[in-house]
Formats: sequence, structure tokens, C-alpha cells
Amino acid sequence: MEKISVAVRVRPPIKQEVQKANQWTVGEKSIALYSAINPAVPVHSYVFDHVFGSQVKNADLYKIHIKEVIMSAVRGFNSTVFAYGQTSSGKTYTMQGSALDPGIIHLAIQDVFSTIYSTASREFLIRVSYLEIYNEEINDLLAPENRKLRMHENLERGIYVAGLREEIVSSPEQVLEFLAFGESHRHFGETNMNLYSSRSHTIFRMVIESRDKVNNSDASSDAVRVSTLNMVDLAGSERISKTGSGGVRLKEGTHINKSLMTLGTVINKLSEGAGRHGGHIPFRDSKLTRILQPALGGNAKTAIICTITPDEIHLDESRGTLQFANRANKVTTCAQVNEILTDAALLKRQKTEIEELRQKLQGSQSGDLEQEVLKLRNDLLKFELDKERLALELEEEKKAQVERERRIKEQEQRIENLSTMVVSSAWDDRERAKPAKKNNRRETWCPHQLSSGFASETNTS
Repeated sequence: MEKISVAVRVRPPIKQEVQKANQWTVGEKSIALYSAINPAVPVHSYVFDHVFGSQVKNADLYKIHIKEVIMSAVRGFNSTVFAYGQTSSGKTYTMQGSALDPGIIHLAIQDVFSTIYSTASREFLIRVSYLEIYNEEINDLLAPENRKLRMHENLERGIYVAGLREEIVSSPEQVLEFLAFGESHRHFGETNMNLYSSRSHTIFRMVIESRDKVNNSDASSDAVRVSTLNMVDLAGSERISKTGSGGVRLKEGTHINKSLMTLGTVINKLSEGAGRHGGHIPFRDSKLTRILQPALGGNAKTAIICTITPDEIHLDESRGTLQFANRANKVTTCAQVNEILTDAALLKRQKTEIEELRQKLQGSQSGDLEQEVLKLRNDLLKFELDKERLALELEEEKKAQVERERRIKEQEQRIENLSTMVVSSAWDDRERAKPAKKNNRRETWCPHQLSSGFASETNTS
């Protein structure tokens, strides 16, 4: 068991306030808020794994706080990194960076491949995917036509998004191309607080499979390590009064705040130990928390960067972010190396096919050979994903057919009941419409009792 690693990053002030009633003071692992009225005693004080001031570069933050989590993914541990904070506090800059100051995602990609290239004892297969959660709908950023995807769960794959395109990659340049393509299809918008505001949560995922190159009789050598590295760029929480949102922006902000509120509730429950004591944790209340469920309370190593802005006008939002970070720092996970001994790993399934293709293409140049093998691998992966998607669609169609048949039976039963009621009502109406029958029976009526003599005479006769 280990705690989620949490760091706080303070971005430069957006604008200098004329008067500052409160002042944030940043230490190496602490951050405190001091009041101008009583500067000797902090109003609020927090301690985290790391606290980074406004002068810290992305590369320094990555090296100190993130790199070990990324390297764990190469070793077979599920790993997740995400940035949390209000809108315009620097989350996307931390994750994506710029040309002069690359962000965490770019630095992580370079490190992953650098480590793989230097590991001669294992062979690796890496595939990437990129999705966004926009207005509580999951869209595929690598295949923009794939929208409103659904989540599923099984014992073999855990929680996954069905139909999400994955691309097999062999170099950091390829990954960055896919990342740029996906980023171009992400939802952004302008608000009063940010000219280029993220309107969706994005998850860039790398699945890293590896196996030992040494072949021997030991059964453990046949194991394939399969780890998932999630790098999440959350949209920022926002107040409508400050962003001036309306129409589409208002709807986007409502969904963003709702999902982030659910994330805060989940973190709060986990920090209180609800999961260990069998309490309910509302992972299913949001697609974001559902996807991040293994990272927040399961088999994963997780690092969080909480970003704040020191401007006086955003004091309440900054304090809320620090409270979230403080609770997240109490959450524990239990990360384990993921080894698969069955044919569930893609690397293992493709080994025979790839070796046959290599033999057939031995006459080609080595560069062309690698490109052809990679293309065939991608074709095979796409075929398997399409097959999976069609199987899920068929399953959904079967369920829909069963539901249609059930509704038809209900309608038929309802029609039959209504028909019976109509027939009964018509019969009752006809009966009531008939004239009353005349009683032709003659009634004998005797107002006096028979005398005893008449009765005896009658009996004698």
C-alpha cells in the first residue's frame, strides 16, 4: 500500500492586484496563506509531497514528481498522472507544455522510448489511444467519427471503452503525431477567464506490453507484462459569474463541474477509508471517475499535480483545490506488476504471425521490413478492434431485440385486455338496452288462513 503522490504548482499571477489582503507563501513541501492583518500567523497551511513555485519549469516538475511513476509503467505497473485545478490555473500547460517548455506528456513519451531502447533483455509492444469526455460523452480523438462510445468491464480487461481506436507505435515521433492529431479535434472554447479554455477532459493512454527475450523451459518466462499509462488533462472547474458562460459554454461548464464534483466526492470517500470498510464510493456517477477507478483506489501508481493561481480574486477556488489535494494525499493504492500467462496479451498473440511475416520479407531492406511489419501489426490490431466492436454491437442488438419482443408481448397483452373490456362493456350496454320482460306468471294470493274443515275435505278428496 502506498499513498497517491500529490504536488501543488502555483502559476504566475494573472494580474497584479492593487491591494493584496492575503499572500501565499511557498516552501519546498508546504504552502501557507498569510493575512495582511496578522502576517505572523498563517490563515491556512498545507503540506504535500512537493510544492512548486511560479518559476519552476515543466522539466523540473517532471523530474522531481512524475518521472518515477512513468518509469513504473515500463516495469509493468499501471500508472496515472493528472492535473487538477480551476480553469486558467495552468493544467493544460503543465500536461502539454509549449515548444520551449515541453509538458509532462511529451517528456513522458520521450522517457518511455528512451528506456525501452536501452532495455536489451526485453521486447516491447506499445499501443496508444486518445479520448475525450465532452458533456459526459466519450469521443475518440484518434478517430473523430467514433463518438458516444460506451464503457464495459470484464475480468480480463477490467474497465475499458469499447470501440476506442488503438495505434501500435514504434517511436516517440509517431506518438507525438497521433497526440497532435487528437489535440486538433479536442473541444476548446473562449471564456472571460481563458481565451483557449479546455471544454473536455482528455485521457492519453499508452498500453505497454513486454516479455523476456530469453527462451527457456521456465513457465514464468512465458509471462507478458501489460501495464497502462494514463495521462489525464482535466478541464478546469469554473464559476459562471467569472467565466461569463452562456449557451453552449454554460452547458459545457455544467458538465465539467458535475464530473469534477463527483471526482471530489470519490477522493473524499477514499481518504476516509470508505473503500476498505465496504462503504459505497460513487465511481459510476461520472464517466471520468469510472475510467479512473483503478487509478484512484486500485492497482496503480498515481501522481496528481494540483494547480492554483495566487490572485486574490481566486482565493476561494485556490483554497478548494488545496483541500482536494490534501484529501487526495491520504488516499492509498496497491500497485502490482501485471503479468499475463494466457493469450490475452496482444504481444503474445501476434508473435507467431510476426515471425512468419519476417521470414517472408527477409529479402526486403531492413527499414522497409520494419515498416511493413508495423503496418501489418496495426492492421491486425484494427481487425481485432473491429471484431470486438461488431461483437458488442451484435450483443446490443440482441438485447434490443429481446426488449422489442418483450414490449410487443406487453402491447399484445394490453390490446387483449382492452378488447376483453370493450366486449364486456358492449354486452353490458346491450343488456341494459333490452326492454324489461312482462311477467306472465299468475300469482295465487290468499289473504286468510285455510279453515281446518276445508283442509281436511281437501285431504279426503
